[in-house]
Parts: sequence; structure tokens; C-alpha cells
Amino acid sequence: MKITFGFVVVCGGLTGVLSFSCLALAIGTEYWYIIEDQRTNHTNPERSNSGLWGVTEDEKSNSEDTGYSESERQMEIMHCVIAILLPLSLVMLVFGGICGLVSSLARSRALLIGSASYFLLCSLLTLSGVSLYIRYSQKALEETERRMGREQMAQVHTSFGWSMGMAWISFLLEVMTGLLLLLAVKLVPLTQYEDSVAPI
Repeated sequence: MKITFGFVVVCGGLTGVLSFSCLALAIGTEYWYIIEDQRTNHTNPERSNSGLWGVTEDEKSNSEDTGYSESERQMEIMHCVIAILLPLSLVMLVFGGICGLVSSLARSRALLIGSASYFLLCSLLTLSGVSLYIRYSQKALEETERRMGREQMAQVHTSFGWSMGMAWISFLLEVMTGLLLLLAVKLVPLTQYEDSVAPI
């Protein structure tokens, strides 16, 4: 089967739309982090979840009573950076989709390369945001363990939820979109390329 320019561009468009949808779903849902607390009931543990924006009542009361520690200040900064990176990546995906559409209609190699690079930049922002959230969660767990003690934390099980998974899928699709646009550059008809450089 011969791979054509149109086929690659359509695939790139689909992966671009899917990457936006996955990231939007991840940002808008509250299942980034799952907590199962077995301290009160081992057979039916209390289950709670959190997203990018939620702050638990326990964290609020702790900060009000004792003030922010150095670790908590670092976590606050990390949370602010996460809250900027992921929505920024989502907005950039919209403009990336517009650029990709224009460059594919124009069949311009320069525009296609620019659009591909743009999507790869979006993927780096998404990767940075997700990686930073993982580090943020680890520090939050360490801070909670410091306050509660290891014996208490042994009965609390934590894991990442499906919202995190959607963010990872979005990252992979963004990379795939960029690579497909780069492949489309090689499939631009030679006559089209010759026409574009003829005036030069």
C-alpha cells in the first residue's frame, strides 16, 4: 500500500484532535490521584480522588494552623507551574491545529516543518506538566507521611488515576502528530515543491 500525502495529513489531523480531547479531559477531571484510606475500615476503605485544582480541607487547615514550611512553599510553586503549563499546552494545541490545517492545504514544506515543530513543542510542555505533577504528588506524600507517621501511612494506599493516563496519551498523540507532519513534508509532490521554489 502506497502512503500518500493526503492519508498522512488526515492521520495527523485525527491524532491532533484526539490529543486535544485527551488533554482537555485530563485537565477538566478530578482523577489524577486516588487515595484509599483503610485506617477506619479495612474491608471497605474510604476512597477519595483529586485533580489539578483541588486542595483538601486537611491541607488548608494545616497551612492555617502552622504556616507554610519550606517543603509546602516548594509544592505551592510547583502547583502554580503545573496550572500554567498544562492549560498553556491545551491552548497551543488549538493554534497548532490551525497551523497544521493551513500548511497542509498550502502543501508548503516550510509551513509543515513549522507546524510539526510546534506540535513537538506542545508535547514538551505536556510532558513537563505531567512530570512535575508526579514530583508534586511525591512531595505531598512525603509531607503527609512526615505529619502522620509511617505506621498510619502504611494503611493509606495511593495511586495515579485515569486522568493522568489521559494526559500521557495526549503527550504521545502530540508527538505522533508532529512526526506525521514531518513525514508529510517528504510526501509533498515534487512538482508542488518545484513550483514553490521556482520564483527564488
